[in-house]
Order: sequence, then C-alpha cells, then structure tokens
Amino acid sequence: VQLQASGGGLVQAGGSLRLSCVASGISFRLYAVAWYRQAQGKQRELVARITDGGSTNYADSVKGRFTISRDNDKNAGYLQMNSLRPEDTAVYYCYVVWAPFNYWGQGTQVTVSS
Repeated sequence: VQLQASGGGLVQAGGSLRLSCVASGISFRLYAVAWYRQAQGKQRELVARITDGGSTNYADSVKGRFTISRDNDKNAGYLQMNSLRPEDTAVYYCYVVWAPFNYWGQGTQVTVSS
C-alpha cells in the first residue's frame, strides 16, 4: 500500500495550494480520506475528512477556506487550501481508513509566510 502526497510548498499569506494524495494497493473507493497536519512543537490535528460517500467535515480553523474532495477513478484525495495564513504552516499528512485498515502517507510541508 502506498499513499503519495504532494502539492506542498511555500506561499504568501492569502495564497492557495492544492494538496494531492494518490493511493495504490487498496480499494480506494471504500476508504474515508482525511488530511491531518502537525506544526512544529504541536500535536497532529485533523484538518478535514471525507467519507466514502462524500460527506465532509472540517476543523473550525479551516472552515470556509479549505475544501476536501476525492476522485475515486484516480484513487486520489485532494485538499484545496485558500486564504492561507501563517498559522496553517505545518506538515500535512493524508490518511485513509476503512476499519480496521488504515494507512498514512508521507508528509508534505506547507509554509505560509506573512
């Protein structure tokens, strides 16, 4: 099983980035997809989640700015991040779960400069 995350980078405050997570080795359509982030010195936190049926939920801190989506034909999950703030700076991780199976992707760094 592999989860390949990409799309991170350095952006100015107010800018946008789109993270992608492409899965292989699993029946992706069965899995919920989530994005977590971990800022330096802080605990990993849930950013957004989308179920296999397409229902979504977001951390309060990103509501209205971030959008999670998925494309089952491409085995991919996405996180569109708009109006980025310096406090969004973190390593972002994709995560898929279909109990009891769950997998983490490698992190992708997002840095937002003020």
